[in-house]
Amino acid sequence: MYACLEYGRRSVIENALCIIEVVHRAFFVKKEVEVMQTKEASQESEIKQVIRSLCMMNNRFMNFMLDDNKKAAQVFLRIILGDDKIKVRNVRIQSFIRNIYGHSSQLDILAQDSKGRYFNVEVQRSDEGAPARRARFYSSILDTHFLQPSKLYEELPDTYVIFITENDVLRDNLPLYDIRRTIKQSAKDFEDGSHIIYVNSQRRDNTALGKLMHDLYCTEPKNLHYQEFAERMEFLKYSKEGEEKMTDVIEEYAARKAEAVAKEAAKEAAEAMAKEKKIEFAKDLLAEGESIERTVRLSKLSEAEVRDLASKLTA
Repeated sequence: MYACLEYGRRSVIENALCIIEVVHRAFFVKKEVEVMQTKEASQESEIKQVIRSLCMMNNRFMNFMLDDNKKAAQVFLRIILGDDKIKVRNVRIQSFIRNIYGHSSQLDILAQDSKGRYFNVEVQRSDEGAPARRARFYSSILDTHFLQPSKLYEELPDTYVIFITENDVLRDNLPLYDIRRTIKQSAKDFEDGSHIIYVNSQRRDNTALGKLMHDLYCTEPKNLHYQEFAERMEFLKYSKEGEEKMTDVIEEYAARKAEAVAKEAAKEAAEAMAKEKKIEFAKDLLAEGESIERTVRLSKLSEAEVRDLASKLTA
């Protein structure tokens, strides 16, 4: 009977211990889940901050702002070209255009109006990204792409290559540079239908163009002058659908962050290795009887570090 009671007591204790273990495991699992949820929430918050910080001078974000957005593209082109009659028929982003030799180029924004004219808009934050010959090249690939076989040269459409530059790369302190071929002797326009335009985004005044340049640097829809941009920015930054639409921007941010983390880790590893070599060198010097002062000078360690090594070697 006592044996049965003892067995029953052990069973109760064992059951209680099992219950305690299960509770402990559940507690730690819950903690791990909470940590993961906190991490995910932090990452989501960080992504939102990145999206909220974007402006149209970021060419990826500019692409999303104008992608299939004829109203916004129309306002954009009307202001830059000073032509309120422009009617945009279609607008595409990240268009690959191949020339006759098979070399392809990616155009940020390509729009066409009701007159059949084509407009290539490029955002250039680096001065090196907006040289004159690059503009010439973009103009040439538009020509070779749009002149279809068996078509006459007279049917070649008018083209506009528009560079929005962060700085005044042409350095004449003008808000806009309208570049066309001219006959040198008579100063008349050659009128070949080719147009290259540089827009200096640093000129932000109360003109229509100045207000447009202001909008290019805005990160909040409420601060934009033009409603056509505000509506799209509101959608992209403050709606779930908009955030999902910008997956490649988020991926680009994640890739850059991963690269930065990897560089920082490599830097820290290199510094740690260099420090270890200094320590080993200092130990060898001290073991050979060098003075504290000379060891500090040769090893590049601090005096406190060298004295600490010396005390450990003599201990």
